[in-house]
Amino acid sequence: MAAFVAFASLLGLFVLATVLRPLWRDARAVALGVACVSVLSAALLYLLVGTPQALDPAARQAPQTLEAAIVQLKAALERDPQQADGWALLGQAYLRLDDAANARDALGKAANLAPDNPDYLTEAAQARALADPGRRFDAQALGFLQAALKRNPNHQRARWFLGVALRQSGKPAEAAATWQPLLAMISADTADSLRREINLARSEAGLSPLPDQPAAASAPLLSVSVRLAPVLAERIRLHPGATVFVIARQPGSPMPVAAQKHAASALPFTAHLGDADSPMPTLKLSQVKDVELVARLSVSGEANRQDGDLESKPVRVTLPTDNPVALVIDAP
Repeated sequence: MAAFVAFASLLGLFVLATVLRPLWRDARAVALGVACVSVLSAALLYLLVGTPQALDPAARQAPQTLEAAIVQLKAALERDPQQADGWALLGQAYLRLDDAANARDALGKAANLAPDNPDYLTEAAQARALADPGRRFDAQALGFLQAALKRNPNHQRARWFLGVALRQSGKPAEAAATWQPLLAMISADTADSLRREINLARSEAGLSPLPDQPAAASAPLLSVSVRLAPVLAERIRLHPGATVFVIARQPGSPMPVAAQKHAASALPFTAHLGDADSPMPTLKLSQVKDVELVARLSVSGEANRQDGDLESKPVRVTLPTDNPVALVIDAP
């Protein structure tokens, strides 16, 4: 920075010497006085409103550690303390260092500077609870959470924390009522554990548990009509335990994405396949585009193909389809 100041001073003196040249012959003292005052005034003005620290090579280097980043961020916030984003970032950095007290203060400033931001309000409330020895949400945290939900009623973290705060305050019925809308916002697996928490809070309040959620019926995605070739009718009649498996699989794969089992005596019949018919939890019928359909007649009743089993010709279809797919089990 010293080199920059020296160069800037020389440049300023050169410019002033050119401008004040007419005075040099007649009033050298005045010319020198004007030059010195101008250079000093410019230097002082830069120190007051400029950013001389930007000329420091150390200040221009990216921080190598989280601690170094915090130092730079604090310096920036000292120059401009009205940056809500900066305070929020500083608070998150302190949380990474498990410094809950400083995180509480920084996130509180972010929430106060941006009272319409539900994320900052929620983070500030959480930091206050983390900084409390008993991990409790105090009145200020409760106010932050209520303000966050007022601005965004669907803010999941704010709604969860507010329920926790209300339950800590001895208001289990209000906690359960606060949590209940979350059931429609989250996945089924998470909803099961949340439902248990809601019912515990309702039990504490002397209320009956929520009614069990009925299992959603799997909508049929595919209809398959299966019939037996007439020449096989008599042969099948001699095997009353014979079974028909209706199988949908990905083309080129032996593994079914949907399957149903029917008694051969029910032939002809129509099978309606959906996601509930998938034998694999990781792959559902609704997740595939093309399927190959086949109907297998098993005399033994076993799902695995055996000698003597009869199958229909495979039919490939693209989902979704509204028209029933016809399969005919014929002699090999």
